[in-house]
Amino acid sequence: MSYTYTPIIVAISLFLGMFLFQEIGRRIGIRQITKNPEEAGATSSGTMEAAIFALFGLLIAFTFSGAASRFDERRHLISEETNAIGTAYLRLDLVAPDAQSELQELFRQYLDSRLEVYKKFPDVDAAQQEWAKGVVLQNAIWTQAVTACRMQANPSTCVVLLPALNEMIDITTTRKMAMMMHPPTIIFVLLFIFGFGCSLIGGYGMARSKPHRWIHSVVFAAMTAITVYVILDIEYPRFGIIRVDAADQVLIELRESMQ
Repeated sequence: MSYTYTPIIVAISLFLGMFLFQEIGRRIGIRQITKNPEEAGATSSGTMEAAIFALFGLLIAFTFSGAASRFDERRHLISEETNAIGTAYLRLDLVAPDAQSELQELFRQYLDSRLEVYKKFPDVDAAQQEWAKGVVLQNAIWTQAVTACRMQANPSTCVVLLPALNEMIDITTTRKMAMMMHPPTIIFVLLFIFGFGCSLIGGYGMARSKPHRWIHSVVFAAMTAITVYVILDIEYPRFGIIRVDAADQVLIELRESMQ
């Protein structure tokens, strides 16, 4: 299943499930009141219901906060990669002119490949193929740089250039790991469990209301489903509506400066 549609399917499933559990809870409540009319005004369980709803709210809040934090971190890593590539590119001035032109061309190809990786999403397979191409270019740049450094009379060239290249290569792994970091699946399972449980409790409490107002059921389920959808969309910022593509502009500007 495409990542593009997964958050939508999850949100719709949550909405329908919560709506269904509210109706189940309401029917259970009506049946209980019919058997024991004296319970119609009972509110002794209000404290427990409030605690359950508070736990649900905290779970959503922490999940949303974590997703937003990871989103900001991914944008920050784009600027770090831009700085790493830009610094390494400038330090190519230290090598001999003939080796410098070859390395600069490899850098252009490499940066084009890095930009293309993220343009390929949500086609994960195509992005992975482009990633492999970038790794090949990394190896070529490193090999050429080491060769150029050995030809230099001044050994300080290696001390300055190679660490910058190493940082440029390392940041790609950091970005890949950041893209793969998400909450454990059990967190989203808990969101569903708490959502259905709160809906059941809410529907049970609504059994005492006459007449039944559907607006409360619809709004509660819809707002919760929309919130979970936004959380998932933030977690996968290359697939949905909320994206980090705008942050790639700094990489694009760096590429244009290499002409």
